[in-house]
Amino acid sequence: MTVLNTKRTVHTWPQIILFTVLGTLLCIALAFIIDCFSFEHWRFQWGSDPQNNIIIPGLIAPPIFFFLLSRMRELAIAHRQLQLLASTDSLTDCLTRRAFTTLVDAYLEQVSLEEKQRGGALLVIDVDYFKVINDEFGHDEGDQALRMIANSIKSSLREIDLVGRIGGEEFSVFLPGAAPEAAQSVAERIRQSVAQSLFAPLGKPIRMSVSVGGATFEPPSRFTQLYREADQQLYRAKRTGRNRVLFKASGTGTIALPTTALH
Repeated sequence: MTVLNTKRTVHTWPQIILFTVLGTLLCIALAFIIDCFSFEHWRFQWGSDPQNNIIIPGLIAPPIFFFLLSRMRELAIAHRQLQLLASTDSLTDCLTRRAFTTLVDAYLEQVSLEEKQRGGALLVIDVDYFKVINDEFGHDEGDQALRMIANSIKSSLREIDLVGRIGGEEFSVFLPGAAPEAAQSVAERIRQSVAQSLFAPLGKPIRMSVSVGGATFEPPSRFTQLYREADQQLYRAKRTGRNRVLFKASGTGTIALPTTALH
């Protein structure tokens, strides 16, 4: 996810037509004011050819406004595309680490100021034995594996959730407003989705798996603190067998979700 602020930018065809019409009407009004105002007598009076105040601006103003507003639209679209490229990982179409952390911190800061504060959860997901895939099948197949896993993660999320690629084979998911039970369910759904996906590099089917560490939060909180807690759970999940979810809810100890190891 990325947030683009284009509310004040003319970037749709209906807006261009509307502002072209309004601009033309403004030019006509200015033409009447200039033509009809007598500086000598300091009052308004009809000019000799008032119809010219409609015809001339009506012919000249629309193409000028339409051209300028069309250029503004092109610039707005280009700017939006640049922002999207800067905030999106080109391999997986997930948010970059910087964009992800910025959005999460912005959310945490916002909810900390609200009277009715909302919690949520952060997941840190790491691909198990990913180096083996790169070493045995090559980096191209490793990239395919990352795309598959990213798609599995995104298919398990709500529209409002955020997913970012934090580093090499590590992803993170932010679940705003999710209760601890719901967040744990999402984490397990992601683990199962990856485990059930078919990945056959060079025609050789292999089982993929991920380890997931999660932590819930209650405001006030910061991304660095939340990430540290979730990463600690991920580290424990990898130390205790991989292909599992370890979760820490606020004010409780670690919760290990039951998993079925895949061989």
